[in-house]
Amino acid sequence: MFGLFKTPKCVKLRSLDNEQKYGIAATSMKELLKKGCKIFQLCPAGCRVCLYEDGTELTEDYFRNLHDNTQLILLTKEQAWSGCICDISLLLGSSNKQTTDHLIESAKSLLSDENAPKRRKILQELIHNLSDNAEAEDRECDKDWFKGIDSRFKTKSDYMKYNCASRMRGYLKEVKDYTGINPKVQGEYQRIVATMVEQLKTVKYNGCYFDRREKEDSLCTQEGWFSCQSAFDAEKCLSFHSINPYGNRESRILFSTWNLDHRIEKKRAIIPTLAKAVENRNGREINWEYFYSLLFTRENLKLVHIACHDKTCHNLECDGREVYTKGKRRRL
Repeated sequence: MFGLFKTPKCVKLRSLDNEQKYGIAATSMKELLKKGCKIFQLCPAGCRVCLYEDGTELTEDYFRNLHDNTQLILLTKEQAWSGCICDISLLLGSSNKQTTDHLIESAKSLLSDENAPKRRKILQELIHNLSDNAEAEDRECDKDWFKGIDSRFKTKSDYMKYNCASRMRGYLKEVKDYTGINPKVQGEYQRIVATMVEQLKTVKYNGCYFDRREKEDSLCTQEGWFSCQSAFDAEKCLSFHSINPYGNRESRILFSTWNLDHRIEKKRAIIPTLAKAVENRNGREINWEYFYSLLFTRENLKLVHIACHDKTCHNLECDGREVYTKGKRRRL
């Protein structure tokens, strides 16, 4: 007679729309569904229970073999669940500040009691990425971001635009100061460089590449996210490196380690080829626009994370057919 009474299973149940978990004791799936629907105020028709971990739908036999305190999720007929990865997806899609703040506090709490280096790093990265203030643009709205930056910069975009333009000026200086040029053609070489300078001034040194306000030429999203464009000889970054220097001061500083890498190398290929072309031109007109595009535009520049920046010889050369003009201008 006592065999008629089954030992109840104690499980933890939540719904898709309610993260709070309830401890429920039930002897069967039918009883579990009844109690769960009552707690979450759901219509029982079409409801089902799945494992929180991987989304496996429970049958009566499966239920009988569950361990106590197994985490389950109650779903309606229209809802789906593929496991705890769904929670991550819901989190990434949330723009709710309260949800984000709660997650930051939870991560900080876990971090204070965590000793394992790997887990600490994961929690620190999570806190760092969630604690940004990317939507703020003006200095007054994110004073911490502007620490150490000249007071003339009033917005993040203005500073990032200047940051990119400064890199271009650095490339220009290397072209100007090249010592491998034959002294006899130094004047002609500097004339070509001066022409490039005028073009750079026209486009404000392509500072638009780092300016999130630019819709066409910017390398980032409107929110300020940059993605690694991979090593010079790869199609995509397999590590999916990304960064938002607009988010917080630390990210802004770290972004300085990202490189605008020349696929055809500046020092090993472009500048020496330009110098040689000037020396051997024999009355021909140098196609300065071609060299300009290789040195200062996205035609030859790739934004890469420091780990994807391959500093070994690229073994790529300038196109000999483009060195001298053919009566046709290139579109920059």
